[in-house]
Amino acid sequence: MTFWTYRRRDNLVGYLFVAPALLGSLAFVLIPLGMVGWYSLNEWNVLGGTFEFIGGENYKQLLADEKLRDSLVATAWFAAGLVVLNLSLALLLAVLLNQKLRGTTLFRTLFFSPVLVSLVAWTLVWQLMLQPEGSVNGLLGVFGVDGPNWLRGETTAMVAVIVVQVIKNVGLNMVLFLAALQGVPAPLYEAAKIDGAGAWRRFRSITIPLISPTILLTSIITIVGSLQVFAQIAVLTQGGPGTSTTVLIYYLYQQAFQFHHFGYGATISVLLFVIVAALTLLQWQMRRKWVLHES
Repeated sequence: MTFWTYRRRDNLVGYLFVAPALLGSLAFVLIPLGMVGWYSLNEWNVLGGTFEFIGGENYKQLLADEKLRDSLVATAWFAAGLVVLNLSLALLLAVLLNQKLRGTTLFRTLFFSPVLVSLVAWTLVWQLMLQPEGSVNGLLGVFGVDGPNWLRGETTAMVAVIVVQVIKNVGLNMVLFLAALQGVPAPLYEAAKIDGAGAWRRFRSITIPLISPTILLTSIITIVGSLQVFAQIAVLTQGGPGTSTTVLIYYLYQQAFQFHHFGYGATISVLLFVIVAALTLLQWQMRRKWVLHES
């Protein structure tokens, strides 16, 4: 058997190993993406039984849709609040729990445990807690504070949804930051102390640069995840009051599954895909400016 025969056999074995992944990507990613693109060019009303090719009419409607603009604004506020609060709180918790103190293992488990809880069950519990007579307002009442109707005020509803989502997922980013912090060489801190660097200077000049790859990873995960939050809004506010919490993915759901405009829903889905891809690409391109190993 010649060298080239062995090589062809090795290539064949390699193709067989990657075939399941390629078929899965084709069946669950590429084909659905193509179908969504095709549906966005059609008017498809399931109840009316109509399926008509209309070209770019759905995209023209997209540009003129005022409710879509409201949903984009709500999405921007939600994503900004969620990303900033989640990442800053996760990093703070990781720094605190990275200290050599008693009980840190217990607190790591407590902060991470919400990640393991069923999303719908978690949201239903918070829905009860955020009622006017719920435990959140009951706790505020102990301190003499009259709690608002969290889920019925335009501002408080958005705040409530953000906080519920942050508490649910902050533990995941905390664990990632904690792993990164434990990989920072201790002699660097000791040398900085000898040079007279304070705690903040050590954190800014040593910790942040060395964990910057993890910051990039968590920021991408959190931003993409913030644009895909659906269950919490569907359970807590149903997009209300008004349209204050109608983020883009919930508006997509309304158009496709409540109003049965599947063609227009597919068009919104294409827009959401473009936004996610653009934000991810932007972060990836900016990594060279602040991620240490890309410098």
